[in-house]
Amino acid sequence: MTRPDPIYLTEGDVVATFPMREALIRIEDAARALAEGRAQNRPRQRAYLGTSIIQVLVGVYGGRMGHKTYTVARPRGARFLVSLFADDGTLLAIMEADALGQIRTGAASGIATRALAREDAHTLAIIGTGWQARSQVEAVVRVRPIQRVLVAGRDAARRAAFCEEMRERLDLPIEPAASAREAVAAADVVCTMTSANEPVLEGAWLRPGTHVNAAGSNRANAQEIDVDAVRRSGIVAVDDVAQAHVEAGDLLAAERAGWSWDGVTLLSDIVAGLAPGRTDDGQVTLFESLGIGLWDVAAAGYVFDACVAQGRGTPLPIPA
Repeated sequence: MTRPDPIYLTEGDVVATFPMREALIRIEDAARALAEGRAQNRPRQRAYLGTSIIQVLVGVYGGRMGHKTYTVARPRGARFLVSLFADDGTLLAIMEADALGQIRTGAASGIATRALAREDAHTLAIIGTGWQARSQVEAVVRVRPIQRVLVAGRDAARRAAFCEEMRERLDLPIEPAASAREAVAAADVVCTMTSANEPVLEGAWLRPGTHVNAAGSNRANAQEIDVDAVRRSGIVAVDDVAQAHVEAGDLLAAERAGWSWDGVTLLSDIVAGLAPGRTDDGQVTLFESLGIGLWDVAAAGYVFDACVAQGRGTPLPIPA
């Protein structure tokens, strides 16, 4: 059978074919596949040229393999691309992957919330009001009976705009909080999605039974949550242990303060039932989300199939 030529997919194609409900299904299945040996992930690799960085994440899932490559350079900013291949090495697609990354990152937090948060969790706090924060909220409200969302951010105008946009999108009470502390103190689930170098969440603010998704940082020299938040967590789940040892600034800071990695668990093992989840309603739980290539390949595979079915994509002048 002759394969069609590979296609190029745009951000618009991704947004049109990858709703959060499908992202949650796909990322949860990829997590289970990883735990069961049916998928592979390789930690992020970075290389530097002056002030520019290139970063590569690799994964294998569902009979496909691929990698996300992205560059960060001034003044252009970041550009994300996924290359997706068939099991015989045939290039299937190259796709723009900024929105894909946003959606799959939110979905990973949603899957962690489903696996670790209390069943009756009804208040969500989000720290951060950027583009990535939107998918965090959307994913969590799909997996728990959230009745109220509290939003913390440094800029009052951006905070208000975020609340208005998300209220319209989700039809939920979404309110600005006076401070991160106020938002966290009232929450059952907390998501941090910031570019902070210093902690924006303190463990002392957490109520017993809170679940935390720390999803904004993948740099060894940056923290979103303080050491006390890590120490208070009865479960610390990560998406990839080797990657966490290199770039989980929250956990590396805790290690320097005497915390041990011995209890760290793969989220995929919890999802697959190979490791225990929450053991009581008073337990604080933490998902340290770094973002892995497996999520990108799983997401890209779904988008590719949907775009082929809908006739989307621009043929690339590369032989199949």
